[in-house]
Amino acid sequence: MGAGHAHKLYRHGHSPVHRLPAHCKTVGVFGFVLVVVSTPREAMWAFGLYALLLVGVAGAARIPPGFVLKRMLIEVPFVAFAVLLPFVAEGPRVAWLGLLLSESGLWGAWNVLAKGTLGVAASVLLAATTDIRELLLGLQRLKLPPLLVQIASFMIRYGDVIADELRRMKIARASRGFEARGIRQWGVLAKTAGALFIRSYERGERVHLAMVSRGYAGSMPVVDEVTATRAQWVGAAILPASALGVCLLGWWLR
Repeated sequence: MGAGHAHKLYRHGHSPVHRLPAHCKTVGVFGFVLVVVSTPREAMWAFGLYALLLVGVAGAARIPPGFVLKRMLIEVPFVAFAVLLPFVAEGPRVAWLGLLLSESGLWGAWNVLAKGTLGVAASVLLAATTDIRELLLGLQRLKLPPLLVQIASFMIRYGDVIADELRRMKIARASRGFEARGIRQWGVLAKTAGALFIRSYERGERVHLAMVSRGYAGSMPVVDEVTATRAQWVGAAILPASALGVCLLGWWLR
């Protein structure tokens, strides 16, 4: 079900976090994110404790800080959106360095940054400690709709194939002296995108026919069945359970 090689987000290791079954870790991370989202934004100290919990998980998994931070750059568009909130939101204004910022916008920006960053960090740690094939099998064990699991599987499997096809087309353009210097070259780039779509569609048809000829009937077989022990479920529950205690304390002290 997975690709034949490890994904770039995965970091091979033999830590206790790596050894936990994928479906246990998925439930644990999902529970942690739910708790973080449910935390009142005014309890700023709580988000610091959540960050410490994730640092503890990263330490137990032996994941370097740079590995996590580099892959958290995907959050940049949300950061840009959060930065704009204090300027565009309505409501009472507060002065800061000569700027009039919306009070509700400041709280909204903090809410997006804190909860979004923690959610992204937790997801990166999940991907860093779980092989993509095991993660897909874990989703299947959690009884997610089979169609969604298959779509995710094919997307991950053939994402690199499409990227490699685009790289070859780029090399072919460069070998013919093409350089994208301005708006006049947009037409060539648009034709490239169209050709890539057609090639991808045709490749998808060939892959589907090959699968049907090998007995594919709409569902992928589960090649192995991993059962989690009670101790493994308890280990996966440490993160969301600790976060839940922080969240309840935050609501109580609010």
